[in-house]
Amino acid sequence: MSTPTPPSQSQQQGARIVQQQTDDTSGPGPEVMAADTLQGDKVLNSQGEDLGTIEDIMLDVGNGRVAYAVLSFGGLLGMGEKLFAIPWRALTMDADRKCFVLDIQKEHLKNAPGFDKDHWPSMADPVWASQVYAYYNQQPYWQ
Repeated sequence: MSTPTPPSQSQQQGARIVQQQTDDTSGPGPEVMAADTLQGDKVLNSQGEDLGTIEDIMLDVGNGRVAYAVLSFGGLLGMGEKLFAIPWRALTMDADRKCFVLDIQKEHLKNAPGFDKDHWPSMADPVWASQVYAYYNQQPYWQ
C-alpha cells in the first residue's frame, strides 16, 4: 500500500491548512478531524477581525464532500445572529491559532447572502448554491 501524496495547491479540494509546528504527529488533526471538534472555532479575516464562529459543517452525503461551513455572525446569545454558508475551500485552517481565516472584509460579509436559524436555504438549489460560491469567488465543488 502506498502513502497518499498530498494534493498540490491547484488540486486542493478542501480548506487550506497553515501550521508552523509540524513535528507533533500524535492524535488526529489537522489533516483529518472530527467535524464536531471544529464547531465553535473562531473565524477571523486577514486583518484579524472577528467574523464569528463555525456553527456547523454541512456534508454533501451523496458526493462524500463538505458542501459548506455555517458561519454564525453577530447577535447576542444566539439572538439576532445571521448565518452564512461559506464554501469550505474559502477557509484556511490556522492550526497554530486554532481558528479559521476567511479572506473577506467584514463589510463584505455583512452583505453576503445569509439566513437565520429558522429558515435554512437548500444547497440542493443550484441557483442559490452557485450564487453563494460566486460571492466568495470560489468554484463550486460539484463542477
